[in-house]
Amino acid sequence: MGRGGWKGRGGWQQADIPSADDAAAWFGGRLPEGWFTGDPEVTVDREEIVIVGELQPLTADHADAAARAAAEDGRISRFREETRDERIEIARQAEHRYQRKVAWGASLGGTRHLFTTHSAPVMTRLRQPERLVLDTLVDAGVARSRSEALAWAVRLVGEHADAWLAELREAMTKVDDLRSQGPDLS
Repeated sequence: MGRGGWKGRGGWQQADIPSADDAAAWFGGRLPEGWFTGDPEVTVDREEIVIVGELQPLTADHADAAARAAAEDGRISRFREETRDERIEIARQAEHRYQRKVAWGASLGGTRHLFTTHSAPVMTRLRQPERLVLDTLVDAGVARSRSEALAWAVRLVGEHADAWLAELREAMTKVDDLRSQGPDLS
């Protein structure tokens, strides 16, 4: 049985999916030598694992920042095409192991691209004041729909609450570890 999460009202839950605590190490050992300049960044949630690696730096000189950005974009595009079949096979193995979708990305200099990431639907009930916030974002042209407005709001909160969210995740992990060491009451 996988790690269970908090089952109380309003808490987080994790179904019987395998732990992905070793995902960074597994990908580090599984990826071909030379793909990235170092260990890739591996981000895991309940539905998806995203692997982003830094590509070898460009050696040519470029006339300006726009030309450099275009060269970085081209290098990332080439990496995506040249590694497609192997990335698909590695993702297939990882999806079987971790029971999550796998997405890839690459960064080079100031350019970062994610390839085919997973969008998971999230259902929620909102009262009128919350719906009015979303509708204001739609009416102002910030978002095309309530769904897009909610995603925008979540991104904004995430950007401004990174430290707090990291502390919260760490605390949840500690609670989950303690709970798994406790008596089985079922």
